[in-house]
Amino acid sequence: MGYTKTEIFTDEQNQLAQLLKAMAHPARIAILQRILASNTCICGDLVDELGLAQATISQHLKELKNAGIIQGTIEGVSICYCINPVTWKLLQNQLNYFFSSYKGEINCC
Repeated sequence: MGYTKTEIFTDEQNQLAQLLKAMAHPARIAILQRILASNTCICGDLVDELGLAQATISQHLKELKNAGIIQGTIEGVSICYCINPVTWKLLQNQLNYFFSSYKGEINCC
């Protein structure tokens, strides 16, 4: 079985790839959109809003949290999640730089 030689890529390339991989599922995009729309911490209402099982939501939240995109705080028996502003700004800056590096159409193909 092959493996990816991440050491041949820059830290920025590896970091951006990891963040995008963590986001690369429609349920995770929906979770992030819900958190962004609420502009507050989200606790247990994601199951009702997204129509997914609690275990599925928990797994997606875990992936987002492990990547550092969201952060959680314990409130009673539940964990409330919000956007990690440091990682979010880093992701925003890296994507802005990545997309702005395209200089427009050229007749290459």
